[in-house]
Amino acid sequence: MPQLRGKNVATYLDLRSRGIFDAGTLSKLNLKILRGLVLQDSKDFTKVWTKSSKSTIFYESGRIYFENYQCCFSSLPSEPQLLYELPKRSKAEKIEDALLCQCPLDKGLPTPSDQKPSLLALTSNNWLYRFSAVTGQQLEKVYLSPHHKFRYLGWDVSQETFYVKSIQNKVTSSARQAGFNQNTLLYLAVFRVFPLQLVGVLEINKSIFGSTVIDVVLSQGVLAVSHSTKTVKLYSFEDILNKYIRTELVLGEQCHSEGGKTVGEAPFGIPVNIHINECPPVLFEVSCFDNGVQIGGHPWHYIFTLPHKKHQGSYRICSLKDNTLAKHGIQDMKCCSLESDWIYFHPDDSGRIIHVGPSTINVLKILSELESDSQFDIVKEFSITAHRDNAASQINVTSSGRTVKRRFYQLDDDPDRETFRMVEYEDELDLLAVVEVTHREDEGKAHVRLHDNNTGALLKRVPLVESWDVTYSHELFFDRDTIVHIEQTKNNFCCHVYKISRGQADE
Repeated sequence: MPQLRGKNVATYLDLRSRGIFDAGTLSKLNLKILRGLVLQDSKDFTKVWTKSSKSTIFYESGRIYFENYQCCFSSLPSEPQLLYELPKRSKAEKIEDALLCQCPLDKGLPTPSDQKPSLLALTSNNWLYRFSAVTGQQLEKVYLSPHHKFRYLGWDVSQETFYVKSIQNKVTSSARQAGFNQNTLLYLAVFRVFPLQLVGVLEINKSIFGSTVIDVVLSQGVLAVSHSTKTVKLYSFEDILNKYIRTELVLGEQCHSEGGKTVGEAPFGIPVNIHINECPPVLFEVSCFDNGVQIGGHPWHYIFTLPHKKHQGSYRICSLKDNTLAKHGIQDMKCCSLESDWIYFHPDDSGRIIHVGPSTINVLKILSELESDSQFDIVKEFSITAHRDNAASQINVTSSGRTVKRRFYQLDDDPDRETFRMVEYEDELDLLAVVEVTHREDEGKAHVRLHDNNTGALLKRVPLVESWDVTYSHELFFDRDTIVHIEQTKNNFCCHVYKISRGQADE
């Protein structure tokens, strides 16, 4: 029986049955019990389900989507079950992108359907649909535009505001030779969810943001503009709204400036109502490799790589307040590998940083120097290392028994060496799931290592039954008592689902 701070699960279940705990405490208790069960030696993860598809497979929050989101399975039961199938669509109605919306629990909403999770889906013919995430029933639909081809969905603020981004306008060679200059790069349409409301539509124009603009994203209320000069500039989207919005538009109501046409209905769609006629003030600017910059930490810092190829794999951590490089703020694993290491702010909101290399994972924290409130130090909190026998790896024994020492060194991510391929964080169980892959007998074998998020201690290793081919893409999700592995194979995509099952000690 797993122990939880001096009491076993049976004791807690007895207290719970007698109503000793309030709702918040009860929820935390339930997750502690589940964590104890997941980590118990007698409990194993067993593969319970496999399904293949010719198209990409997606997973999010207990739902597995097949056939471009047309078919949805729930991974919550002991074996995944079909939730719904949408009616077949023509190629022109193909779902291009989707977002899963979880309903808020802290406020009442206008309609009952708003209180339940839903799927936002963008189709090839510029319709934005809202489907029930449980039944697949169509709840709402909005026509975006007869002129601009919208293709991508993304969260601005998760579960609050999202944006729809168009494809980029391309000037043909004949138009360029004729002297035609296309300054419009793309369009963004921004919405609130629960209930679905329009914020506005804006044009990203090169004459405003610069001729070198190559892409734009919206995140946490910040408009991030990338340039071909390897520069990223950030702008306040709130300031843009306050200054440049011309007309407040409401879905389903008439637009009087456009002759009374209905907003969000075909063939009118939604007109541009945010007109930026001058470049807004730049909040932050940095030159970086591959236009990659991350902002996070406590206090605010940013991570980037200098914009020269020779600096690839070397990351700098600087204060957002004054751009000062932190002490030990240059993190470089000096890997010799085919795939680069990667770094990011920890998703647990602790302000820590995770740096992942082929054989080492460093969890870093930002500390303030005792002598100064403005100087910060990057300190290693703990490391997770792969088991490698470096001495043995440099020695081969021939068939005649002769020992031969290699004259070359293996890559850090050589298939014969245990290599970290991905890291996932399970927030409810407070565990890090690390995928390690080793090539054995002409095929890759993977294990999922479960580590304590606060200490890095290894608590459990879960072997995956299927082989892991490093030449194809993989995704792995660890969600409470479920592991979902989605892999691309030579001819299709495949989804494998593992569930906690009773071990021999419990039988």
